[in-house]
Amino acid sequence: MTADTNNSELADKIKAMEKKIGTWPDEPLRIGEDNLDDLLLWSSRQGASDTSLQTDRPVYIEVDGILFPVTRRPLDSADMANVLSRIYGPDALAKLASGRDLDLSYEVRPDRNTRVRFRVNITAVLSRGRDSVQVTMRTLPNLPPTLKDLGIEDKIIDNWAPRQGLILVTGPTGSGKSTLLAAGCRMLIEREQGCGKMLAYEAPIEYVYDAISGPRSLVAQSEIPRHLPTFAAGVRNALRRKPNIILVGEARDRETVTAAIEAGQTGHLVYSTVHTIGVAATVRRMVSVFDPAERTERAFAMMETLRMIVTQALVPKVGGGRIGLREFMIFDENAREKLLDLPIEKWTTETQRLLARHGQTMEQTATKAFKDGVIDRRTYLLLTKGFSGDENENVKALDDEPSIDDF
Repeated sequence: MTADTNNSELADKIKAMEKKIGTWPDEPLRIGEDNLDDLLLWSSRQGASDTSLQTDRPVYIEVDGILFPVTRRPLDSADMANVLSRIYGPDALAKLASGRDLDLSYEVRPDRNTRVRFRVNITAVLSRGRDSVQVTMRTLPNLPPTLKDLGIEDKIIDNWAPRQGLILVTGPTGSGKSTLLAAGCRMLIEREQGCGKMLAYEAPIEYVYDAISGPRSLVAQSEIPRHLPTFAAGVRNALRRKPNIILVGEARDRETVTAAIEAGQTGHLVYSTVHTIGVAATVRRMVSVFDPAERTERAFAMMETLRMIVTQALVPKVGGGRIGLREFMIFDENAREKLLDLPIEKWTTETQRLLARHGQTMEQTATKAFKDGVIDRRTYLLLTKGFSGDENENVKALDDEPSIDDF
């Protein structure tokens, strides 16, 4: 099948989707605070994963990774002011003017027994030479999926709950890290022995566990910075509350990484996410957050604590929709000892070498998906050539396409 044929089929698919979705039928002359919930409920019924509102642009929804404009007119500053007031409150613009973006969750309750939840990011942007705003609202399921629902590999499931230590879920923005983490938490809550006390620190809270039955599980979720100022403060708070499991929404800085490692060293099971692509690249990123003077000591503490890294990419499926494909490595005692015997400068290369033996490379995952007809050739190439220890290599676009005869 040629590239022209693929492009033609994609164009036909987009036209069909555009006709089916149409535009918001109840679009008012002005979007007021009381109209936003109606828009979001309509977007959810269209299967939108995200709804984006931006000054001087129509409202866009994303369905199967494709953007569709769904209002007839662009939003103006008055529309956006009403949206911000509804979502965040009257001081949203003042917060944005201070150079901050805003992360929070938002909930619509169409009736007493139903709620539709959204993860929200509000960011200041420049539009037509003026300071403006973009609001991105990601639709969240009320109940986290199960690991089996997501097609997670048995080896990941079997190693998801070590007695103690650190498990990292990584990938770019929008790759399903939070969904995978929530599915793993659901498994821990529902198992016969429960999860004990689980403390989660998230920014914002995406999935809630109220509807999950777990008589031997107690889950408490705190939102950063609504309830506590930082993730590092969350870990320190957790250590005063005698938890069994600590979930840290994102390990993004030295203080948070250090706190997570110390929690893992003191007998806790810690889960967190990192914005990296590839297992080896994650190891390098985790080491690089430390100052040179303490890097070796902290890196060895991290490696002694590390139990598993799972990297996920969310990619288009042949026939529509998206699928999560994963690279992962189990850091068992043998793998950790091999790395601890080497200087930290060689950890990235050695991790890449150990991947196939102690887990699964993205090349292995993508090759199987391509052979099974789940992904197309270009997606296969982007995945197989893009996952290495070098994050610069991870983002290269590739033009060559393999033939099925290459296998």
